[in-house]
Amino acid sequence: MVTYLARRIPTAIAVLLIASLLIFSILRLIPGGPESALAGPDAGPEQLAAIRHDLGLDRGFVSQYVTWLGALVTLNLGQSYQVGGDIGSLIGFGLLHTVVLTVTALVIAVIIALALGLAATIYDNRYLNWVLTGINAAAIAVPTFVVGTALILVFGVRWRILPAGGTPPDGLWADPSITAQYLLLPALTLGLPAGAVLARFLTEALRTELRAPYATTARALGVPQREIVIRSALRNALPPALTALGLVTGGLLGGAILVEAIFGWPGLGLLTEQGIFARDYPLVQVLVLLSVAVFVVIQLLADILHAWLDPRIRLAGQ
Repeated sequence: MVTYLARRIPTAIAVLLIASLLIFSILRLIPGGPESALAGPDAGPEQLAAIRHDLGLDRGFVSQYVTWLGALVTLNLGQSYQVGGDIGSLIGFGLLHTVVLTVTALVIAVIIALALGLAATIYDNRYLNWVLTGINAAAIAVPTFVVGTALILVFGVRWRILPAGGTPPDGLWADPSITAQYLLLPALTLGLPAGAVLARFLTEALRTELRAPYATTARALGVPQREIVIRSALRNALPPALTALGLVTGGLLGGAILVEAIFGWPGLGLLTEQGIFARDYPLVQVLVLLSVAVFVVIQLLADILHAWLDPRIRLAGQ
């Protein structure tokens, strides 16, 4: 395990360094700049130049990048140009809401994946498989904003049984039942496509296991399909599904930007959207790099868990 981590951690650091350079570069290729947003449309060249100087944007690219990277290492995230306030405080507030939303969506995704995957393999019926495949394809194909809008119109506007957006008025922890009502629609919007993707991975992994010799022998001995799937095949199918889970979790973080915007959920996604439209370089840089870092860590944890569940994988040899 130590050898495995010693090999993977430098790779993860290299990925983060490359990502930081790309993020820093791409943001500066966007037409306009924070000085235009700060000064307004009527500002002259002298005013724009003065603002760029105050923000340090008139220095060389390498100098700006090294300064920013050094500040990150010391956890000095800086100040937001447009949104306002300390970036660390802004991220702390948004991170809590995004984590709550993402974890809830992940739970929904896992439940959907288990339900569809187990149903498709335990009840190996052609017509049922057609129905499950159709549900799965629809969940993946329909855009997130369509799903979110439809859920709002049905449950928030037409039937009025769930809030159409926003957050609990008294905070997330004041009343769990109220929080659940505000969370359900955005988490369902975020979790449906993720659950469909996981279901595909899990179903294929289960079917592969059911073709293995031990499953064939068990069927020949009269062991019911349900017992073969739940007691043996599911455990052996989990490692590849966990790798997919790591990828899906990273996708949830990306999808949260759109979902939080649709439902007005004040997480990192909504904060990223505000920063992009305001051309708030420091804020957007940190938020995007944070997303990359979370994705790298989740993938590393998924690989470790994969190896722990599957003794055939030798961590030291990877």
